[in-house]
Amino acid sequence: MKAMCTAWTDLKLQLIIKNKMNSHDKILILDFGSQFTQLITRRIRELNIYSEIKPYSISDEEIKKFNPKAIILSGGSESVTDEGAPQIPRIIYDLNVPILGICYGQQALCKDFGGIVSSSTSRSYGPAQLEILSESRLFKDFWRQGENHQVLMSHGDCISTLPKDFEVVARTDKAQYAAIEHKTKEIYGIQFHPEVSHTPDGMRLLDNFLSKIVGCKKDWEMGCFIDEQIVEMRNKVGEEKVVLGLSGGVDSTVVAALLSKAIGKQLYCVFIDNGLLRHNEVEEVQNSLKNDLDLQLITVDASTKFSSELKGVEDPEEKRKVIGRVFIETFQDTIKNLGNIRYLAQGTIYPDVIESAATSTGKKVTIKSHHNVGGLPENMGELKLIEPLRLLFKDEVRILGKKLDIPDAILNRHPFPGPGLGIRVLGEVTQEKCEILRQADHIFISMLKNRGLYHKIWQAYAALLPVKTVGVMGDARTYQYICVLRAITSIDGMTADYVDLPHELLGAVAKKIVNEVHGINRVLYDVTSKPPATIEME
Repeated sequence: MKAMCTAWTDLKLQLIIKNKMNSHDKILILDFGSQFTQLITRRIRELNIYSEIKPYSISDEEIKKFNPKAIILSGGSESVTDEGAPQIPRIIYDLNVPILGICYGQQALCKDFGGIVSSSTSRSYGPAQLEILSESRLFKDFWRQGENHQVLMSHGDCISTLPKDFEVVARTDKAQYAAIEHKTKEIYGIQFHPEVSHTPDGMRLLDNFLSKIVGCKKDWEMGCFIDEQIVEMRNKVGEEKVVLGLSGGVDSTVVAALLSKAIGKQLYCVFIDNGLLRHNEVEEVQNSLKNDLDLQLITVDASTKFSSELKGVEDPEEKRKVIGRVFIETFQDTIKNLGNIRYLAQGTIYPDVIESAATSTGKKVTIKSHHNVGGLPENMGELKLIEPLRLLFKDEVRILGKKLDIPDAILNRHPFPGPGLGIRVLGEVTQEKCEILRQADHIFISMLKNRGLYHKIWQAYAALLPVKTVGVMGDARTYQYICVLRAITSIDGMTADYVDLPHELLGAVAKKIVNEVHGINRVLYDVTSKPPATIEME
């Protein structure tokens, strides 16, 4: 009887949370390939409204199932005048929900309603002054008729003939229809990008659209996400076992804590020491995860195997593939002893998905490969994949971890790549180089912590270049490696700027590394932003 009552209580809880999940207003963002698309969903979530990106090619059935409160059409690099250009799904006009088209989205709306889009003789890229021509609900309470405001333009086409059902509400010197709206329907189009920081009032515009025009409830936050994922994981997994490859980084640790909360001891965490980890990382990870989170942790020392397989490999993409393959082989050998495992959990997050996937227009440009993105390897196809963080950005993952009571020592660690030091030792990876780099990196990070700078920086690390230079120590000539220091600021990992560290600090770090780390006689500092660089050097 007691078991029946417990099951009934749990069922009622699941029904309550499921109803709560369905009650959230959801904004559908149709992606036409803009570099800024992910920023739109970030900004909307910052308003405590749930949003999700889907490709413009999504099926009518998927759009209906999503049941959006409103639809936002992103920008894109294509021209609506090109043959085969991406088209807006016709079904969205039948849903009777507000629509906002941004840049390409505005032009595609215009074309659908009978307007004309042409290649501009004077293209507009960068900041522009937007002149407000008439009162609009988009601009209510912050932009007024007759005023000028800075916005970011990024387009080569522009509307040359406005559809008869639309009216213009704002313009720039190069775009006479910079903001338009339908005369009778809640359909709006803007040529500029409100989602970027270069449009200072962009958040207020999005808030106006979502709050005053759409009427969204601002009730989505990480507490909701936890409840939703617990129900989803329990329903998906049932009584089956789940295995997770745990690195000790923020993403995999948050996945572990979330799954542990949902399914308890059905979760098995495998921590593989690949010999490519940071100073004292194995001991720190084991102590934190066992003592603080009470996880079932299995530690495997595979450092010799990784070192052997990486011998002679210099190409960065090839190194990633080798590390990924050996990780999978080691992982598979380990989980054979755990019995019948049905599910594999991964700490994939949104930037991983975005950087590794093809664009919505079908054009794939691989920035870097992630061996944990895009499904399971063929030889692990019998396992089913669980990726609960797949739609979250890094800062959102940290917020989630805080709500799951993960210790700050884990939660506030700087990001560390899956291939570890394998991509911070540029060129061939050896145990000797890894140990040299471990010492240098530890000195850099320790000095940042001592100066109170560590938690003000998104990510900092040292890398080892595959070249040697001449130096002099005492009366002896040296011929040793170059160490590169990197420290960046970022919000979501999609863009980044270097940190302007004090020269005195950099000098002190360089002096300590050269004096104490045998094998390094020169230290450099990387002052490149992303883009054009990436955060990691390989």
